[in-house]
Amino acid sequence: MEWITAENVIAVGTALLGVLVTLAVVWIDRFSPQRKRLGYRVQLNTPLHREENQDSGVQTVREGQVVGMATPTDGSTLVLLRIENDRELDISSEDYGAAADPHGLRITFGERTVQGVVATIPAGWDSVREDLERTPTLGRNGSAVLVPKVALERGQYFKLLVQLSGGVADRDIKIDGSLQGGTIRRNRSTTPDEKPPRFSPTARNVTLVLTACVVALAAIIVRERTPPPIGCARGALTVTGSTAFAPALREAAKRYEEDCEGSTVTVDVHGSTAGIRELAEAGAKAGKGSPAVIALSDGHAPGGFPELRESMVAVSLFTLVLNDGTPVGNLTLDQVGRIYRGEIRYWSEVGGPDLPILLVSRDANSGTREVFQRRVLGHNEPANSSRDCEHLDDAASKVIRCELDSTEQVLAAVARLPGAIGYTELRASDGRKGLHRVSVDGRGPAVDELGASPYPYREIEYAYTWGLPRADSLTSSFLTYLRSGRGQDVISAHGHLPCATPKGLKVCGDG
Repeated sequence: MEWITAENVIAVGTALLGVLVTLAVVWIDRFSPQRKRLGYRVQLNTPLHREENQDSGVQTVREGQVVGMATPTDGSTLVLLRIENDRELDISSEDYGAAADPHGLRITFGERTVQGVVATIPAGWDSVREDLERTPTLGRNGSAVLVPKVALERGQYFKLLVQLSGGVADRDIKIDGSLQGGTIRRNRSTTPDEKPPRFSPTARNVTLVLTACVVALAAIIVRERTPPPIGCARGALTVTGSTAFAPALREAAKRYEEDCEGSTVTVDVHGSTAGIRELAEAGAKAGKGSPAVIALSDGHAPGGFPELRESMVAVSLFTLVLNDGTPVGNLTLDQVGRIYRGEIRYWSEVGGPDLPILLVSRDANSGTREVFQRRVLGHNEPANSSRDCEHLDDAASKVIRCELDSTEQVLAAVARLPGAIGYTELRASDGRKGLHRVSVDGRGPAVDELGASPYPYREIEYAYTWGLPRADSLTSSFLTYLRSGRGQDVISAHGHLPCATPKGLKVCGDG
């Protein structure tokens, strides 16, 4: 399906994540079982003697006796604790620990002795005051404060002012006890100078997740709506077919990807005939519509594929190549035909050394071979008679002939074997050591002379699609790129004549 793309999958997944997080928070806040929680925090921890600290700017003052406590001595400390119900569920006196334990909480202050303790309760909370006064009442035992089992409704609290024998660190203040169906935990202390957080932890986390989802969706939408440059298209395309035209195709694909962001053009060539078959298979799998495949063919595609649509792209030149050990630079069409029929078997018969002629050819999928047979020989090459291109494996054959899979293999074999002759796309032979080009009837391959010279070994490069591709598709865009503008420059640089040029129109029109 066309809508199943990476961008769409990410967009849908992000939107679902945002919805699921929102639903999960609503369920947790409204429907999930809540746990009871008793929280405590240290709101004051200060000595009771006069002290001025010039570095910290802190002053503490003692004047007389603190109400309800022992007479303080130097070194005494006051600690103010707030005990609170900080969840939605009420806490009853039955929720504290075991029934055998008369007190609900035990508060310790490290090694310090508790000299006195008083409790304060907001006005109107009589039930909290009664629980603190009920036996066993609020008391102390050595270094511990013993707190009754106080029932606290949602949001209720009480404070304990504790006088200690010396200073104590906040981290050493601990509360021991248990709460059935809940927990006892320390909360962060809030002072008048502090501002309460704008969001609760849950609200903050939900806000962060939803913000991330919105940003991700916006990025995808902006990217998706950014149009490609004029004449460009996004997507993936495979170009197959002619090996002779492959160097020009690879550079054109690279330039197109540079000019058109978001496009991927893969050049995977195996010969003209093989490329047409690959295109036909892709078309059959696609059913309706045109698959993102272009097949380049040296000359017209074979019959039997009425769905093919062709476009003329360029004129390609080919050449015969001969091992440098055979100093023959020209052959007539008749001599070439007789060599490939096995009527001329030694180079000495055409003015060369006394060497046997070795025919190095391409396989049956090769468009270069098809052009050679159609334009130069006028008939098919003889059967394959050698596996190593040097020795005759078929005693009934008149000529030593082998077939190789690529132009590169043909060039390497011709350069290596004395007496070997082969054929190739013109530019592929540039700069190759060990071989040279051979003219035909005194005429060599030259792009500048096309139209004026009847040099035979040339062919039109056709681009084939399966049906007519959409005008906004990458297939259509890349075909247009090959036939015009920068694509023409690439094709010319590789020794081909673009059909869309004034000279190319005439040559391609003459066929």
